[in-house]
Amino acid sequence: MTKKTMTVAALVALAIPVSSAASRRFSEAATPVTSDAIANVAEKRVLAVVNISTTKAMPMGSGGHPLLNDPFFRRFFGPGGPPRGQSRPQRENSLGSGVIVRQNGIILTNNHVIEKATSIRVTLSDGRDFDAEVVGADPKSDVAVLRMKKPPKDLQPIPLGNSDGLRLGEMVVAIGNPFGLGHTVTMGIVSAKGRANVGIVDYEDFIQTDAAINPGNSGGALIDLQGRLVGINTAIASRSGGYQGIGFAVPSNMARAVMKSLLKHGRVIRGWLGVAIQPVTKDLQRAMNLPTTKGVLISDVMQDSPAARGGIKRGDVILDLAGELIRDPAHLRNRIAAAGSGARVRMTVVRRGKKRQMRVKLGELDGDQARATSEQPTKAKSGHLAGLTVENIDARRRQQYNIPRRIKAGVVVSEVEPNSAADRAGVQAGDVLVEVNQKSVRSIAAFKQRYRQSGKRTLLLIQRGQRTLYIVLNK
Repeated sequence: MTKKTMTVAALVALAIPVSSAASRRFSEAATPVTSDAIANVAEKRVLAVVNISTTKAMPMGSGGHPLLNDPFFRRFFGPGGPPRGQSRPQRENSLGSGVIVRQNGIILTNNHVIEKATSIRVTLSDGRDFDAEVVGADPKSDVAVLRMKKPPKDLQPIPLGNSDGLRLGEMVVAIGNPFGLGHTVTMGIVSAKGRANVGIVDYEDFIQTDAAINPGNSGGALIDLQGRLVGINTAIASRSGGYQGIGFAVPSNMARAVMKSLLKHGRVIRGWLGVAIQPVTKDLQRAMNLPTTKGVLISDVMQDSPAARGGIKRGDVILDLAGELIRDPAHLRNRIAAAGSGARVRMTVVRRGKKRQMRVKLGELDGDQARATSEQPTKAKSGHLAGLTVENIDARRRQQYNIPRRIKAGVVVSEVEPNSAADRAGVQAGDVLVEVNQKSVRSIAAFKQRYRQSGKRTLLLIQRGQRTLYIVLNK
């Protein structure tokens, strides 16, 4: 995954709707928040936040210190490091934070804080130092679990809270080690929940907060005013590399699930459905006669996958999972992964305009299956379908466009005229048109007939390499 520095402008369009439950709670009397209450929480919970220092062997090249251009810099390693221009391996010391969550010295932190570390040292708020070891790490969620080698008996772990219960505008406190200034406390509010597609890690469901977070805060605690851990501070959106009011934390519910799996299995076991998914755009809603743009569209179902065995079909729209409304592909992906292998999940599916309840037993996600990710097509624009040339699939075309052998029917696009409706919709040379308006295409004549019979919009199912996606053409 590309880890480019995020800009604030990239986040402006993101918004999270307030749930009806939150609306109801808004009318309830709020508990008064006093400075004493905040201070009591901060003074107690700072005892469970540790400073983490790691030593890493860093290869050096003639171009200078690699952290100067490393995207992880914005994730709070701090600006230190060896000097430029040396070619021999160097020792690099990094600073971060962690949270004690169990009496036996189990610590939650970020994977990027301890990644490639040759030694790890944790410092308590009273200055005592202890060696620690990595129990397990999950780069896909940027969560890692450490264990203190000889933990003292007087540790005061933070209880894990329910991050799903956080409300927008709720006050939270961040504790960490910014710029090496140990056990610093800042306060802010929950600015947003469920931030996904941020581009930091594979599994994103971030809490966004304006509590001040700076380099060195990574792995630190985000706590509510009841003193419960609701997040692990992870990243910032910044143009300068410093705090600009937008920070992200891994929610405690996700961190808890990852920790339990790492402690029990030594790895994270995620659920697998076996589908390719994409968002429901307004064009797709109209073309497929769907009641809403909510939910996630299934653009392909893998053979012999849990979805296939459970009766899920291409063209289905998953509206909810276990009663929880699905916002977008990232939301579904996170919920399936969190449910775990072997879980039986109930979902509401819309198929050709009719709702139905389905139950699917999930499989286990592995590396190959993880490559089947969601695909968001380019939006179709108005205009005439001009410049689209299609040909029947033969041996030459199959080899030229690397068309999978499992694709037995369809027509292949050999040319797309620039600026045509097909070009603006995102159709590309080499695409195989498998369906038109959810009816299979087996010849050029069939494609032309179905296209002529369509109304203002034509729904295409396209095979592009190993991916399948829906695209809408507006006439």
